Amino acid sequence: MSVTVIFGSDGGATKGVASKISKKCQGRSVDIKDATTDDFENCHLLILGSPTYGDGTLQTDWEENIDKLRGANLKGKKVALFGTGDQQTYPLSFVDAMGILYDEVSALGAQVIGFTETSGYDYVGSTAERDGKFVGLALDQDTQSGMTEKRVTAWLSQLL
Repeated sequence: MSVTVIFGSDGGATKGVASKISKKCQGRSVDIKDATTDDFENCHLLILGSPTYGDGTLQTDWEENIDKLRGANLKGKKVALFGTGDQQTYPLSFVDAMGILYDEVSALGAQVIGFTETSGYDYVGSTAERDGKFVGLALDQDTQSGMTEKRVTAWLSQLL
């Protein structure tokens, strides 16, 4: 199964997670700044990741390159999402960017897989929570980085 992980990252935390995920599933990791339509379309599983900024927005590179995603044919494609955020500093918008990406790929007809439980997190609100679950893998590299390896491994076993 070919896997492409497309991410946006400024501080490096999300890039590090994308690299970890792609290595574990023998996939390839592509920065959204460098991504092409082929990167979105030519894989069996597409994984998208973004940190959440401030009060709940997409990372800048994702915002500036969102048309690359919107121009891709994702109808029926399996897509999984991960988001990085800080649940203590931003408890009202924890991993909101993942919710934004979920809405984008859902509108394009993608089949989103990899929903995860919200237990084990301490936040107030998130647009990435739907029907009591996160729409993908939520990671807090600021306050729960010690749980990342276990969460990534469990999530990937669900996807692959």
